[in-house]
Amino acid sequence: QVQLVESGGGLVQPGGSLRLSCACSGSMFSIYTMSWYRQASGKQRELVATILNSGSTDYADSVKGRFAISRDNVKKTVFLQMNSLKPEDTAVYYCNAMSALLNFWGQGTQVTVSW
Repeated sequence: QVQLVESGGGLVQPGGSLRLSCACSGSMFSIYTMSWYRQASGKQRELVATILNSGSTDYADSVKGRFAISRDNVKKTVFLQMNSLKPEDTAVYYCNAMSALLNFWGQGTQVTVSW
């Protein structure tokens, strides 16, 4: 069983930065594809960024050049560095761990971008 715990959300002004963390309990963290999703109020959950166990990354077009995903397999943690934040980035951000057979979600952390 894997548990994911997100942290680092909060209120930030437009143009500001936040760094989200997702700590993973359980074994074999390094085999999982790790992703960040977000869900704004009244909208569907959308994929923001993904990092494979190889270290390869992919991003939604809306965050390319502003967000960066990374992972530390020793600390079993995945990060999302968010820069140049916009009001439309406001959402609950969720961490996801996925392998061929398993799929786990964190409880989410709120990010609000507003004056």
